[in-house]
Amino acid sequence: MERKKLCLVIPSLQAGGMERVMSELAHYFAAREEIEVHLVLYGITREIFYPIPDNILISIPRFRFNNRWRLWCTIKTICFLRNEIKRIKPDSILSFGEYWNSFVLLSVLGLKYPVFVSDRSQPDKSLGWFHDTLRHVIYPTARGVICQTERAKEIFLSRNNHSNIAVIGNPIKDLKIISEPTQKEKTVLMVGRLIKTKHQDKLIEMFAKVSLPDWKLIIVGYDHLKQHNMLRLKELARNLGVEQRVVFPGKQENVEAIYLKSLIFAFTSSSEGFPNAIGEAMSAGLPVVAFDCVAGPSEMITDGYNGFLVPLFDFRQFEERLAALMNDESLRARLGSNAKESIRKYSSETICKAFYKFVLQNDKDKS
Repeated sequence: MERKKLCLVIPSLQAGGMERVMSELAHYFAAREEIEVHLVLYGITREIFYPIPDNILISIPRFRFNNRWRLWCTIKTICFLRNEIKRIKPDSILSFGEYWNSFVLLSVLGLKYPVFVSDRSQPDKSLGWFHDTLRHVIYPTARGVICQTERAKEIFLSRNNHSNIAVIGNPIKDLKIISEPTQKEKTVLMVGRLIKTKHQDKLIEMFAKVSLPDWKLIIVGYDHLKQHNMLRLKELARNLGVEQRVVFPGKQENVEAIYLKSLIFAFTSSSEGFPNAIGEAMSAGLPVVAFDCVAGPSEMITDGYNGFLVPLFDFRQFEERLAALMNDESLRARLGSNAKESIRKYSSETICKAFYKFVLQNDKDKS
């Protein structure tokens, strides 16, 4: 049997939602004997945070990307991508990244290899005039487009034309207690990069106002986009008198253990594509309170059934929902149980199969 060649293309595999999904897809594809998997990392850092199977062939530029020579390094990267694709001769290419997909499509312009692109951010967010125009012009050259939610597909079609669009969510890990049951703690958890659109500062303020001294707040994440928010958030907690109850563990390789010992997941982000953190929290049986931002949370959370959806930036209602969960054990148990059951539709096996069928143009399920 002749093996199909699949090329996964992403700037890096640093800690993040988009990168975690690509890592899971890499494991799924690499486990199939009929597929030869290539991974091309071409961004500025090219970091590999997530584990990759040994049988995946990885390509990384040999030159360092120097921002002082940004134009020249960009041209070199385009040439690198084009040459690697021509060398690999893939049957299909899967690219992740709203800013980066156009870059990949430009790199392979004129080549015969089919490219499937997936945007991973808030679908109605402008990327600036240049990138918005580039997407409008270059996305039609993609063989297929993957949107994470039905709302994202609607927004995409209102701005662009394309005849081959699939809606595929993210694979959500089934977080199980493998050995002894994890001892639960009175913990509110948030997981996300420390950037302004996540609004961790507002979460700290609301947590302080609820004022239940036997509870703590854990904020998992690291400074990103050169915003340097860690020190600012720690100072805020100190000024509000909750520094002993607000924990910043930074980047965590085993975040699953923190999900499993927490009782509530609070998500104050205002800009999402499909928030993996919400899905993972629900898989761990946590009730979630989140803003109803565009898009993602509303496709996972049914308000009052498996969590709470709060109108965007209604911090008063968010605080009320958070306080209700912190004060009511039976409410937490009911919503958490429903969350764990309802998130199964995004199982890793189901979502990875959907990618397989769409990207490799295989209409038959060959599991």
